[in-house]
Amino acid sequence: MNFFINQNIVIHNLRVEGITNSSVLQIGSAGMIKGISNLYNTAGFVEPAPELDRPPTTLPLVPLAPPTA
Repeated sequence: MNFFINQNIVIHNLRVEGITNSSVLQIGSAGMIKGISNLYNTAGFVEPAPELDRPPTTLPLVPLAPPTA
């Protein structure tokens, strides 16, 4: 059985409180959502990145709001 859904969606204001790398924001209908991740070398690098001079920090680079329940 096939369903064909036609939608007309008008969004005047959309506020997203938070989104992460694994988030999905869906507006409308979808029969199946497939995850995809692509990595492109658009700058044409041919050798590995240099090593860090110091260990990476564990503090967030952007101040984050405290988690809510």
